[in-house]
Amino acid sequence: MIPENHIQTPSLSQRFAHALTYAFHLHQYQFRKGSTVPYVSHLMSVAALVLEDGGDEDAAIAALLHDAVEDQGGNATRNEIGQQFGDRVLQIVDTCTESDETPKPSWKQRKLQAIAQLQQAEPAIQRVIIADKLHNLRCIWADWQRCGDRVWQRFNASSTDILWFYRACLDAVGDRPDSPMVTELRTLLTTLENRSHH
Repeated sequence: MIPENHIQTPSLSQRFAHALTYAFHLHQYQFRKGSTVPYVSHLMSVAALVLEDGGDEDAAIAALLHDAVEDQGGNATRNEIGQQFGDRVLQIVDTCTESDETPKPSWKQRKLQAIAQLQQAEPAIQRVIIADKLHNLRCIWADWQRCGDRVWQRFNASSTDILWFYRACLDAVGDRPDSPMVTELRTLLTTLENRSHH
């Protein structure tokens, strides 16, 4: 326990504040799937999960920007992220980003690629990806409690496929009893698997 009057050096710098503003500007006209919730709420939640799990500033910045390339501007945004936040942040964002191949691979192919990337990623990068998956699943579970299986209608894949993807992500990172995020993700996923009528 740190005494209340102890002055700590901040672990976040102006880079994080800049990333938050940058993410807001990139995503300000975007909303969560099927809702009026501003998309930036998801990015802030993922960054918070990363920090609470012991992630450093680069990981937290990458969490704020993990969907930026995919959703907002492609390569131009990717280059900006590298210039403004450095190679380490860009490496994490790249691992979180689905391929922009043309023609676009099928949903299943893209997810298999994402699972392979997750499996090969170092733990610091896995932390960002798991935080993203955990926040998404928390939102799905909250919505499922409100509207049941209708929650799946907003996605481009069936509930069976979506739950398969989350289960495969868990398998990719392994048991990880030391990770509260992995534990919560497993609990939520099992609950949804048991409640959903595929």
